[in-house]
Amino acid sequence: MDKIVFGTDGWRAIIAQDYTVANVKRVAEGTARWLKKTGGTSVVIGYDCRFGGKLFSETTAGVLGAYGIKVWLDTKFISTPMVSLGVAKIGASLGVVITASHNPPSYNGYKLKSHLGGPMSQNQIIEVENETPDVCTVEPMSLAAMEQAGLLKYEDFEKMYLDHVAANFDLALMRSKSSRLAYDAMYGAGQDAMRKLFPDATLLHCDYNPGFQGQAPEPIHRNLTEFSELIRNNPNLDLGIATDGDADRIGMYDGEGNFVDSHHILLLLLLYTHRYKKQTGKVVITFSVSDKMRKMAQIFGLDIEITKIGFKYIADIMAVEDVLVGGEESGGLAVKGHIPERDGIWIGLMILEFMAKTGKSLKELIQEVYDIVGSFAFDRDDLHILESQKQAVIKACKEAPYTQIGTYKVESLETIDGFKYNLGDDKWVMIRPSGTEPVLRVYAQAPDMAEVRVILDAARVAMGV
Repeated sequence: MDKIVFGTDGWRAIIAQDYTVANVKRVAEGTARWLKKTGGTSVVIGYDCRFGGKLFSETTAGVLGAYGIKVWLDTKFISTPMVSLGVAKIGASLGVVITASHNPPSYNGYKLKSHLGGPMSQNQIIEVENETPDVCTVEPMSLAAMEQAGLLKYEDFEKMYLDHVAANFDLALMRSKSSRLAYDAMYGAGQDAMRKLFPDATLLHCDYNPGFQGQAPEPIHRNLTEFSELIRNNPNLDLGIATDGDADRIGMYDGEGNFVDSHHILLLLLLYTHRYKKQTGKVVITFSVSDKMRKMAQIFGLDIEITKIGFKYIADIMAVEDVLVGGEESGGLAVKGHIPERDGIWIGLMILEFMAKTGKSLKELIQEVYDIVGSFAFDRDDLHILESQKQAVIKACKEAPYTQIGTYKVESLETIDGFKYNLGDDKWVMIRPSGTEPVLRVYAQAPDMAEVRVILDAARVAMGV
């Protein structure tokens, strides 16, 4: 059997091809062996809306039960942040989430969460990989037998999460604005929670559809055009929130149906938490996030650290340092006062609260950001090219870095995680292979979207793809 390897955020594979019951048993046994070696005794398991989630979560539970490890399960789908919060609240040793997050619907996956309520460290993940056998060596315990032996308990993790929300937000104020809120669950695991939090909100794709209607549930504009049009055509809506398949990532829209990407959301969070809420702490962002975050942090007198891509690197820092805001380009964002985990719903609530408490529109708040750091635009191309082409591009970046991208002269190159070509005047383009999908990602920033497109197209020409 092939070795099971975790990517940027968990092990992911195509259902019935490599993501099978047999392989889930293997990685579950690797998890159990790691827990036994490290003294772990209990696990929270959850699954999202993808095909087979309940089956794969119960399979995982059975293997853990065979090792005498206690398991908490919900009876329905839940979000990744609900699992992470559950781990922290219960005091479990570990969390397992059956999810492929924002990957296409043909995928499922397996995420691991630490006892702190965030991603496991890379070193721990490697240890689990090394403990994973070629073939599962135990017979999974039945759930009935586990329950009888005191090794299985059912818990309502969604209610636990909603109670946590109620204790940390002014829901009465926010609900008074909820008729002006739209939410797109992308058929994902945030649908029931948001329906309960804001019964008057306009909801889209908030029903159970394991195939996600054929659309990868990643909250980026090209996947959300129906949502954008809904908001654009409804003058009573002020804010649109979209979350991905397991509701740990977010995308947003202003009242005019304009997409608000994660870079802008991060800047809004930093503005709200520091200038309005008077909080302090470190700012931690991944390599592909806009340099505008560095600029705002410096203006506010806050330390900032740039990590490799993957929220687990941010979580590692949040575990040991006082982090005010952390996040990545792909919509995984976190703030002080919550678990060290990205959480699309929580971040959406932060922005809604910001609007409700200031009485300002999202567009007005973004203008406040621009007044501090200057305006900018960002976009990303995901290139589905041959593996040989992808490797040729990466080889060229390593051995003969580009000195010219179209008409733009490269002023400097950064290689923390990928290849970021700085083009001057707050313009840059970055090339990096995905850690979770067979694609080459190309990112760009410029003063406006038209120039972003010019830079992205010029990069494709330079790469010969």
